[in-house]
Amino acid sequence: MLRRRLGHRNTHRTTLSRHTFAHYCYAAIASLTFVACGEAADDPAGNGTVVSVSDGDTITVRINGRTEKVRLIGVDTPETIHPTKPVGCFGPEASAFTKSILLKGDKVRLVRDVEARDYYDRLLAYVYRDFDQLFINLELVRLGFGTPLNIEPNSAFRQVFVDAAFQARNANAGLWGVCHR
Repeated sequence: MLRRRLGHRNTHRTTLSRHTFAHYCYAAIASLTFVACGEAADDPAGNGTVVSVSDGDTITVRINGRTEKVRLIGVDTPETIHPTKPVGCFGPEASAFTKSILLKGDKVRLVRDVEARDYYDRLLAYVYRDFDQLFINLELVRLGFGTPLNIEPNSAFRQVFVDAAFQARNANAGLWGVCHR
């Protein structure tokens, strides 16, 4: 569905208005606040410190005295370190980009969605860089370093990511200009 959606040229939605973006953000924050209030002690969210960046969509964060592998929700960057898959087109660039915007020691805010962990027991989160509130997940999609990955029920920003990917694709940004011709 995403490929079909991105492939369809919708001239009425070539940009995401600030009003629309704000609407998605407020709705998502309201739902996420509800989820965060009921979280279990073993599924942390909140403020943390970047320990390392594994690849474009996986980081390690120190939070509540524990080191957690964190998988960024809603975005998929090409593989670089998978044990059985080859390095994907634009994978090294995506990994390098994430490493350039999230440095060791950077403070981040992790916001959960509905499910706290994935199959590999990684914490699932929307990640915001503390000093400027840059929404890392969205930035990766917006600049073409990753594509939207919607896995229900963690879908609070699904449409925002799809809209950002549509714009990146139209601009041939990042992997859209190199890998998807």
